[in-house]
Amino acid sequence: MKGKKLFILWAVLLSLALIVAGCGSEETTGTEETGADNGGEAVQETEKGFEHITGIDAGAGIMQATEQAIEEYGLDIELVPSSSAAMTAALGAAIENEEWIVVTGWTPHWKFAAYDLKYLDDPKGVYGEEESIHTLVRQGLEEEHPSAYQVLDNFYWTPDDMNQVMVDIAQNDMGEFEAAQKWINNNRDIVDRWIEGVEPVDGEQLELVYVTWDSEIASSHVIALVLEEIGYEVELTPVEAGVMFAGVASGEADAMVAAWLPGTHAAYYEDYRDDFVDLGPNLDGAKIGLVVPTYVDIDSIEEIRQK
Repeated sequence: MKGKKLFILWAVLLSLALIVAGCGSEETTGTEETGADNGGEAVQETEKGFEHITGIDAGAGIMQATEQAIEEYGLDIELVPSSSAAMTAALGAAIENEEWIVVTGWTPHWKFAAYDLKYLDDPKGVYGEEESIHTLVRQGLEEEHPSAYQVLDNFYWTPDDMNQVMVDIAQNDMGEFEAAQKWINNNRDIVDRWIEGVEPVDGEQLELVYVTWDSEIASSHVIALVLEEIGYEVELTPVEAGVMFAGVASGEADAMVAAWLPGTHAAYYEDYRDDFVDLGPNLDGAKIGLVVPTYVDIDSIEEIRQK
């Protein structure tokens, strides 16, 4: 009898414990629901903000434009410089986890083939309209190396052409020269137009400078191999944007195929415009701006907010 009473007492205590636990669970759930109803959206909005804007090298024109955008749009967010490779690595890691990220972006670039991305609208026009990439050569190059001058003057391709080289380097694990040579082999008709009627040379030396953006790595390696086809020995030198312009303007470098105009490199162009020869665009339809994955549910620079 005593044992039966103890058993009943134990059952009652256990039931009370379960009721208390259940109430606690409901209370917690209620708090979460209340949070969802009252503050959950605010929390969610905070989580969907950005840590910072992920940039590239500090001297790039797109970084200057982004500093201007932060000021003109009144954004309370930091621009963090890195490099082209570090920017795309951060972008890939964020996309893998569906995290919010905003980066300085430009096209042509292989990341648009690899990921679903979008440019944020720029109603104030800070980043300008479409750009062209120009070929600039040092003064005197036409007289001293007329064959190189002619090839560089003839050099022109499309964003799709450039993208093929970039994708092979970035996604297909090809070396820069390997990817460039593949494109040349597959587009012999285009290359033959660049070198048509050009007099071959015998081991004359040239130096090309370029910024280490994926786009400029592609174009510089392609044109270097084409110049080597007609007998030049070409040295490729990666530098920062300001050094690239200064090198061609001073004559220390012979040429570059990496001047983004009229916006991205406008300041450098104006500083040195009397000291080099502009052969005009080698690619049209380029663009710069701020880029996010398509799952990020904002559409304009005005909507950027800190996490």
